[in-house]
Amino acid sequence: MQTLANFGDGGPGPWILFFPLIWALVIGGGIMLLRRTVWRGRRGGPWWQPTVENGSPIAVLGHRFASGEIEEDEYWRRLSVLNEEFGRSAKGGGA
Repeated sequence: MQTLANFGDGGPGPWILFFPLIWALVIGGGIMLLRRTVWRGRRGGPWWQPTVENGSPIAVLGHRFASGEIEEDEYWRRLSVLNEEFGRSAKGGGA
């Protein structure tokens, strides 16, 4: 290893810059692997299934409608009830 660190008599050569690059790639790959498996699983499911971002009742209802769990008429009926409680009019904005 001592032989590799010496580039003639001038000290380490330019290849020494590859060590930080390799470590950055290893750490970045580990973080990406964790994000795709462990951390995403804690937020509501495996990495291949979409998750509801903010967990609001309206977002959950939209997710259920998009996945086909509820019909359109039931979606609109529940959405009107949720808009009264959690929608724009409840937050003080105009509807």
